[in-house]
Amino acid sequence: MLRVVLVTAPAQKAEELARRLLDERLIACANLLPAVHSLYWWGDEIQSDTETLMLLKTRKGSVKRLFKRLKRLHPYDVPEMIALQVEAVFQPYDRWVARETKKGKPNRDLHKAARKKKG
Repeated sequence: MLRVVLVTAPAQKAEELARRLLDERLIACANLLPAVHSLYWWGDEIQSDTETLMLLKTRKGSVKRLFKRLKRLHPYDVPEMIALQVEAVFQPYDRWVARETKKGKPNRDLHKAARKKKG
């Protein structure tokens, strides 16, 4: 079943992270929402930053591996990684996510072909 994972990242790193996760087949899709204004506690001070919110689509069975990989790749000491359970999903989309995130070696040509087909 589909999971949506929320991750915030510095604007200059978000696309790089997303492409890496796509290449490794840990996610089927990434939506990058730029210019998210984040306020949060870090240390003893309230911080204010502009970040990119990443909406990552994966399978339930891939969340642990995704979190482990993100922890290694992400520039933050404590990155935001929140997996959301999806109440309902269009079944063809759910099957597509499952198909695209199956274990196997990365294939960059598939990403290019999928983009051409959409556009």
